[in-house]
Amino acid sequence: MEGECCDGRTTAVCAGGETIAIVRRTTFMTNATTSYSLLVLLLLGGCGAEREHVVPGAAIVDAAVARLMKRENVQGLALAVIDSGKIRYVVSYGVRNAQRLPLTTNTIMYGASLTKPAFTCLVLQLVDEGRLNLDASVATLLPKPLPQYDDYHDLAGDNRWRALTPRIMLTHTTGFANFRTLETDRRLRFHADPGTRYGYSAEGFYILELILEEGLNLDVGREMQTRVFDRFGMTRTSMQWRADFAANLADGFRLDGSTEPHDERSSVSAAGSMDTDIDDQARLWAGVVRGDGLSAASRADVVRGIKLIASPSQFPTFQPDTATEYASVNLAAGLGLVTFQDASGPAWFKGGHNDWTGNMVICLERYRRCVVMLSNDVRAERMYPDLARTILGETRMPWTWEYEWLKR
Repeated sequence: MEGECCDGRTTAVCAGGETIAIVRRTTFMTNATTSYSLLVLLLLGGCGAEREHVVPGAAIVDAAVARLMKRENVQGLALAVIDSGKIRYVVSYGVRNAQRLPLTTNTIMYGASLTKPAFTCLVLQLVDEGRLNLDASVATLLPKPLPQYDDYHDLAGDNRWRALTPRIMLTHTTGFANFRTLETDRRLRFHADPGTRYGYSAEGFYILELILEEGLNLDVGREMQTRVFDRFGMTRTSMQWRADFAANLADGFRLDGSTEPHDERSSVSAAGSMDTDIDDQARLWAGVVRGDGLSAASRADVVRGIKLIASPSQFPTFQPDTATEYASVNLAAGLGLVTFQDASGPAWFKGGHNDWTGNMVICLERYRRCVVMLSNDVRAERMYPDLARTILGETRMPWTWEYEWLKR
């Protein structure tokens, strides 16, 4: 049976009434016989067999979002769904500030740590060009020893800095705390030998940014603009504040509902200075899941689990590696993101967070399917497991590792 969706798509339905697949009319081949044969194969192959999850239509997602935002008192959310490497839909909900102005798909939001995988795209392009070796020591990638730079005098006398490589930095296995400012004396130090264990750290990305600037003489902000943002048509994304962002800008909402003005970041940070909107993030992640702009080898390297993770949760860092509950999904550090083994095959995710921002991207490799969730309200993270389940179906996403508070 064939039915018509209100948005112009075609649904293939089993005799019992279950939808097997939803296919945009534009994806059918022009030959009518071929199109009909494809539909028959969908029907015959799907009925009676275990069926893959079908990405729901916008009306179902809208209803789920409305329910979940009300449940968690979330003020603003922007959402993109990607399927087969194509943007399925992009939508926004709620408000962008205390004045109750609407949050739109062009509202500028803080990318937070989603900056890190975007920066990884730049790094891997340089690898593809032969300008950077992921496994080279930082000692060979900078014109002078790392401890001689102003921000790294703390490492003088500890030669473990020589073991640092771009791959170690991208996989958060440097051995550094997330930020040195979290140390009681605010000094940078190793908590583990580089490459030996996972411990989320922006500090590694700062060193890699230094390598690009000092070792390769690159302007990271300019390179990100031309090599990543321009490549994917991201016209409202920047590593630094732009005056034109002010007209449609999201402030943040904290756990207690109080607001935080959007930070006008004047300097580039590979770890987290990206301003963006959901339209641009949809373009970015559709490109990433397709592998645009990278060699096949680099694209495969992005989602290859490089270092298994055995910590009970992502934060606080450097808890004892005693967790066994994530071994079954092969939770591991990839390049700029985290990988796991879903029932459908390889999968990966990346979050972005501060006290008034909650962002999350989850992608399933087999289907080149992603859900991208940006929120200017940190309370949105409480609804992400349910919302992702609505869109992607049941997955093995390790939510309790990403959000430690789910265990409470």
